[in-house]
Amino acid sequence: MPHIDLPSEYPGIRSLFIYSPVTAKPLNDLVQTLMHDPGTSTLTPGERELIAAYTSSLNECKYCASTHGAIAKYQLNGNADIVQDILKKDINKAEVSDKLKALLHIAGKVQDSGKSVSSDDISKAKEQGATDREIHDTVLIAAAFCMFNRYVDGLATWTPDDAAVYDAIGEQRAREGYLTKPFVVKNPANKTV
Repeated sequence: MPHIDLPSEYPGIRSLFIYSPVTAKPLNDLVQTLMHDPGTSTLTPGERELIAAYTSSLNECKYCASTHGAIAKYQLNGNADIVQDILKKDINKAEVSDKLKALLHIAGKVQDSGKSVSSDDISKAKEQGATDREIHDTVLIAAAFCMFNRYVDGLATWTPDDAAVYDAIGEQRAREGYLTKPFVVKNPANKTV
C-alpha cells in the first residue's frame, strides 16, 4: 500500500507523475532524452534500457527493473534472453558486446556509489571501444535510475505482479517514448480501473 494517497489505477512512477504533474514534466523530459530520443546518445535505445534495467535490478526495484527490461526487450527485437541475463545480474553471460558489459560494470559501480567508479573501470570500457560520451551516458542513466528507483520504492507505489502488465508498458514505451499518456491498469488490491 502506498505511503501517500496515489491514483490507484497507475502503477509505479506513473502514479507519482499523475499525483505531481509539476515534477513529472522535468522527470519525463529527462527520461525521454536519456532513454528514447534519437541522436542524444551513441548507445542504442535498447542498450540504454538495459543499463536502466540492470541498475534497477541491483536496487531491487521490481517496477523499474521489470518495466525497463520489457522496454529493452522490444528495443532489442524481442530478445528476452538478453534481458533475463541482465535482470539476473549475470552480465558476463548476456549476449551483448564486451563494450556494453564494461559499461554495465560501470553502471553497477554507480549504483553502489559514484565514488566506486575507478579509473581502471573507465580504462577497461575504453579498451572495449566505449567513447567518453557513452561512459557519460552510462553514468547519467545509472545515477538517474537510482533516483527513480528510490522515488518509486520510497513511496511504496503499487507494483503489479502480472508480467503481461510490464510487457504492455514495454511495448508502448518502446514504440511511443515516455511523453505519451500512460494507460490505465487494473489494480487487484482495490479493483479500480
